[in-house]
Amino acid sequence: MNIISAQEHQAVDSPAAITLPNDADPRTLDLSGVTRIDLQFPKFTDGRAYSQAFLLRRRLGFAGELRATGDVLIDQLVQMQRTGIDVAVLREGVDASAAQRQFERFAGFYQGSAVETKPQFAKAA
Repeated sequence: MNIISAQEHQAVDSPAAITLPNDADPRTLDLSGVTRIDLQFPKFTDGRAYSQAFLLRRRLGFAGELRATGDVLIDQLVQMQRTGIDVAVLREGVDASAAQRQFERFAGFYQGSAVETKPQFAKAA
C-alpha cells in the first residue's frame, strides 16, 4: 500500500478519476475509462468505504487505483489494504513512518481478502 500525506494528495477533476461518496452504490457506476476512485472516510467510525472497495475489486473487477481519503488513521490501514485499497491519504498530523510500520505487525492472515483471495490453508506449502 502506498501511504501519502494530505499535502501530497490532489483531488483530480477528470473522467479518469472520480470521487465516490461513501453512501453511493458502486454497482451503479460506469467504470469504463476510470483509472482512479477516491473513496471517502468522513469519520474513522464510518466503514462504508471498505464495502465499496471490496465490491469494486471482487465483484466489479476494478483494477485501477482505489484511494482512501478523509479521516484515515494508522490502525485502519491493514484492513484498507485487505479490502483492495491501494493508496491511503493520511489525515493531517499522522506520521507516515509509523503508518508503514503497521504492516510489519502482521506476518499473514488465515482468511482470504479482496487482494489475496486464497485462504492460508489453501496455499501450497
